[in-house]
Amino acid sequence: MTELMIKNKQLLLILLWMAIALMLRFANLDSKPLWTDEFSTLVFSLGNSFRGVPIDRAIDLPTLLQPLQFRPDAGIGDVLNHLLLESNHPPVYFMLAHWWMQLFGPTEDSLVWIGRSLPALLGVISVPAIYLLGKFAFNSRLVGQCAAAMMAVSPYGIYLAQEARHYTLGILLVIASLFCLTLAAKKLQQRAPLPIWAVLLWIVVNCLGIASHYFFVLTLCAEAIALIAVIWQQFYGKLALSDSQQPNIWQFQILWRLFAVALGTLAGGLVWLPIFLSNKYGSELTNWLVSGDRTFLDLIAPIFQACAGWITVVSLLPVESPNLAVVAGSAIGMTIFLLWALPILFVAQKNSLKTLNNRLGTVIFGGFVLGAIFLFFSFAYILGIDLTRGPRYNFVYFPGAILLLGATLAVIFNTPTVKSRWFNLPAVEISGKRAVMLILAMSFVSGITVNSNLGYRKYYKPDLLIPIIREVSSKVPVLIATTQKTHVEIGELMGIGWEWERSSATDFVADVTDVRNKEEVKAFDSPLFLLANQRRDGPEIAAGTLDKTLSQLERPLDLWLVNFRTPVNLASQKCQLESREFPAVDGYEYQVYHCF
Repeated sequence: MTELMIKNKQLLLILLWMAIALMLRFANLDSKPLWTDEFSTLVFSLGNSFRGVPIDRAIDLPTLLQPLQFRPDAGIGDVLNHLLLESNHPPVYFMLAHWWMQLFGPTEDSLVWIGRSLPALLGVISVPAIYLLGKFAFNSRLVGQCAAAMMAVSPYGIYLAQEARHYTLGILLVIASLFCLTLAAKKLQQRAPLPIWAVLLWIVVNCLGIASHYFFVLTLCAEAIALIAVIWQQFYGKLALSDSQQPNIWQFQILWRLFAVALGTLAGGLVWLPIFLSNKYGSELTNWLVSGDRTFLDLIAPIFQACAGWITVVSLLPVESPNLAVVAGSAIGMTIFLLWALPILFVAQKNSLKTLNNRLGTVIFGGFVLGAIFLFFSFAYILGIDLTRGPRYNFVYFPGAILLLGATLAVIFNTPTVKSRWFNLPAVEISGKRAVMLILAMSFVSGITVNSNLGYRKYYKPDLLIPIIREVSSKVPVLIATTQKTHVEIGELMGIGWEWERSSATDFVADVTDVRNKEEVKAFDSPLFLLANQRRDGPEIAAGTLDKTLSQLERPLDLWLVNFRTPVNLASQKCQLESREFPAVDGYEYQVYHCF
């Protein structure tokens, strides 16, 4: 086969993986409910502010959703001003998303799809990017293709790509930074200095990574651990190409240029330190990561949470289905798959480390992934900050895990027969090519699970709360109240308002044909909302705000307290707590009072 034919075949395979990635990421893209972090992305990317939403008084639905309106005259200055004052995130992704919004000019009907389409597109781009890195790191087209295929179908990757958040941009920047790390490791192996262009590129990529997500710093720390592992291996002669162990001028140049990368990255990162430290919302927005009383469950939770995140890189069947039989079948299926696949992957990984062409790449990405895991557990057990609670934060080392999987699958693919054996039990034999196909098929089915909202379901599920409110309070006006500290609580209430409007629009299309009557019914059908500010120095003030608001509204009225974090006594307002028990709704703790 000629070189041109090989290149064409490789290109066709990459296009196939990209087509699969495109289908899995864009399918059902706007069908899932928005959650509070996505509202943050949309509001700030539009150049709007949460501060325009009135607090401590009843507001209608259009007022609550006003920050989601597209403004053609909004600029990057608006994005920076609102984001840096109201959030704890750096601005690069929000600036990129702002240009994306301005390009398409979203309407109410298209806002969710447009907001999520940019991360989905970046997720598709990560497929050829990981191919190029895998091919370069392992000197193998097969490794690159296996990594690209796994990136295309990984349920974890699809989960991140279908959220209006910045994680797929972070993944692309991690891939770019890992390319520079791999080049540096190869130059160390060859005892040659890192080219100046690579030094500058690495610094720029790292600075962009930090300016996209502060947790990119964990990627850089893991890269430093991987680089130390490479140097250690080279010191013992396991990676060196030269027999000479004497230091020379090239080695000093290597170290100085690596030091220049570290210095440039540090300077670019420190730019954000004053902004990060001065942000008064930082601790409020990250309190959920802080471990509580350090009970036994707190001690073992990071281990189980981390394992769950690792498994979903490859496999995630509908374990979150509302059907108990489907959940049980899915759990059994995943268990059988893992019992079969893990021994094969483990043996292949060991063989990959022994293979000369794979050794350097395995040391780099193995050290990188293990270094990142070490950092995550250090945060959990030393600092009491459990990053494993948010599986999305695994983006900082996800590309490294995909590359290790790609190298492992390539070894399996080239093995005529592989065996899955636990202890002294009988081995299950299968051809290597078929084993790779089965693993990719499991990931593909798992990807469908995610985009069908049966896996990695949104933590907030207002779409389940709206029917309950409509059924209970179908004949009286409704006030939905919550306590408010930051824009997170505003996003929680926006989720209810957005789903209310979306479900109402569906009903109107079915039941109302006259546009004017449709608007009249919609106005009558819309609830009122209350954001009662909950101050640290006086949490009971929120209860007083609620009491005052109720006294100003007409009766009868149904009051829905949703995530209301202050005790209330509504006897003086003649409001009676509903005695019925209602189904639990993820993300929303609620009570209903009937006020007469």
